[in-house]
Amino acid sequence: MLAGLVPITKGRLVLKIQAVDDSRVKVTFALPSDEVAGNVSVLGDFNGWDPTAHPLKKRSNGTRSAVVELPPGEYRFKYRTDAGEWFCDPQVAETVHNEFDTTDSLLRV
Repeated sequence: MLAGLVPITKGRLVLKIQAVDDSRVKVTFALPSDEVAGNVSVLGDFNGWDPTAHPLKKRSNGTRSAVVELPPGEYRFKYRTDAGEWFCDPQVAETVHNEFDTTDSLLRV
């Protein structure tokens, strides 16, 4: 059975993982609203690296976030600004090398 709620924090970033049932979890990807200029999306192998699939939306608590439901597994992901800047999630310690000679964040749920 998956954990009920696992908040992971480092610095000012927050990643929250919450069990929906035995086969799915909700992952909340969040950044402080003032951390990166412009619009930001979370992209990964869970959404075909589509920059329009999961844009981070501003919240009243000073963050911007996107919630994605996933089955348990391993997922590569990155954030991307509307200016085309890609960056890994600094709160996720595990990264993997990709075919573009950079790294992706690795999430295990």
